[in-house]
Amino acid sequence: MLGAAAGDIIGSIYEGATQPFNEDFPLAAWNSHFTDDTVLTVAVADAILTGGDYQSALIRYARRYPDAGYGGGFRKWMRSDDPRPYNSFGNGSAMRVSPIGWAFDTAADVLAEAERSAAVTHNHPEGIKGAQAVALAIFYARTGIEKSAILREIQDRFGYRLDEPLAILRPGFQFDVTCQGTVPPALIAFNESDSLESAIRKAVSLGGDADTLGAICGSVAEAYYRRFPGEILEIIKKKLPDEFLEVFRAFYQRFVQR
Repeated sequence: MLGAAAGDIIGSIYEGATQPFNEDFPLAAWNSHFTDDTVLTVAVADAILTGGDYQSALIRYARRYPDAGYGGGFRKWMRSDDPRPYNSFGNGSAMRVSPIGWAFDTAADVLAEAERSAAVTHNHPEGIKGAQAVALAIFYARTGIEKSAILREIQDRFGYRLDEPLAILRPGFQFDVTCQGTVPPALIAFNESDSLESAIRKAVSLGGDADTLGAICGSVAEAYYRRFPGEILEIIKKKLPDEFLEVFRAFYQRFVQR
């Protein structure tokens, strides 16, 4: 939730970086901003809070914030009079799924709900798999499962390769907006981190689709570490609209602080 927003905002100005860079970059920048990762995460949280359907919530928020950087397929979908899934395996299904990892209390429910949230747009098997992998990692992280066990389960269940260290991935790392090209490096960055901040730094510093890497990694790291640095929280408060913050407050009160 907030970890996803933090990774998105911090990574926003580094999206499209053509090569990895040093992790010691400024967290706060005047031109950092939320993108579609955060907008659609809030939409999923709102749908869960209100008992609404994912499609309606995603369209409502996307149309309210039409310039947040959506992919071409999603832009057509959000503007359609008859929106249908478009067989995408882009990372949009994984970047928005974090509320589901918090709101549901069994692995089976998390997997089923992640599929439902993905399938309104990303009904390709890889699109569904990406959402399920991130949601399940969050669920396991918040329930106290150790990193090694989390990664082993995700790797065994979904077939992602998670044993390559970032040092191997960094050279030649490229912009990749697919689930299969985004979820594994984001989880590897989480595995090599020792805090929420270091997780986001490692993910964002890969470059490429830096905001989404940061959002996915940050969402899992928040669930695992449960400590939110004050500096990062202040960045979020300054960059997000009040209505987003209200959804976050309501969601945390109901599902996280329990």
